[in-house]
Amino acid sequence: MLAQRTIRNKVTASGVGLHSGKKVNLVLHPADPDTGVVFRRTDGDKVVEIPALLNFVGNTTLSTTLENDGYEISTIEHLLSALAGTGVDNCIIECDGPEIPIMDGSSTQFVFLIQAAGIVEQSAVKKFIYVTKSVQVKRGDAVARIKPYDGFRVTFTLEFDHPVYKKYPQSASIDFSQTSFIREVSRARTFGLMSDLKNLKSNNLALGANLENAIGIGEEDIENEGGLRFSDEFVKHKILDAIGDLYLLGHNLIGEFYGFKTGHALNNELLKKIESENAYKIIEIDEIKDAPINYLKPISEEFA
Repeated sequence: MLAQRTIRNKVTASGVGLHSGKKVNLVLHPADPDTGVVFRRTDGDKVVEIPALLNFVGNTTLSTTLENDGYEISTIEHLLSALAGTGVDNCIIECDGPEIPIMDGSSTQFVFLIQAAGIVEQSAVKKFIYVTKSVQVKRGDAVARIKPYDGFRVTFTLEFDHPVYKKYPQSASIDFSQTSFIREVSRARTFGLMSDLKNLKSNNLALGANLENAIGIGEEDIENEGGLRFSDEFVKHKILDAIGDLYLLGHNLIGEFYGFKTGHALNNELLKKIESENAYKIIEIDEIKDAPINYLKPISEEFA
């Protein structure tokens, strides 16, 4: 049986919100089978739970924000991408602020937290979102599309009219049944033009952004010491974001995603159309060899 997964032990972390600039503390807890991923705001007059599901998506400007009962939790996509990429189905995420900390701008530190907590299998069969027909949304020349595929494949193309972007690959395609999320995608950092930073901050955005948690793009080159982690880091980060957004369907996905110049807003429009057109079914997979993602081994197997 291919079983659902949670973390073995609770694990804590803290950091600064990319947009709020405020320090935030996180606690990741194990959760029962069929709980899913649930965020829990603990800093208000009451504790508010916000499931990581499409119906709770609010603002999608520069990040994906969940809303419930007057409370928000934003910039969730990097943590969701780490959970999706490691195959964690069930997790409670306590947060004492309105934004998940940006950490180093990628998913790698969240993956480390999950690995430190340990991954364990549960007594329930793992469920998947199985795409049954092609669905597409467009905004201008930007396109987001999903179609049936025997596995999980993500293809993305950027198109930025800037000399620095043009130095590096702007397309990538990854089949996760054969390739590790951790190795190929998790380390890709968020990025932006240094020339845009002042304007963003004047609009109370990117208040916590710096070269420790984002790739800064100058007029002629990368501003970060050491440059990029790998040549296609820009497009790999867009793949990372898409994986996090897709996890808002509630389960790992079996299908092929294609994005051209898309962001969180169009990704979420695609999810809404998938649901409105009933373009999927929920299935269970019995054998791990048939899983659409090359998952980490759970603790029970690593130390058996």
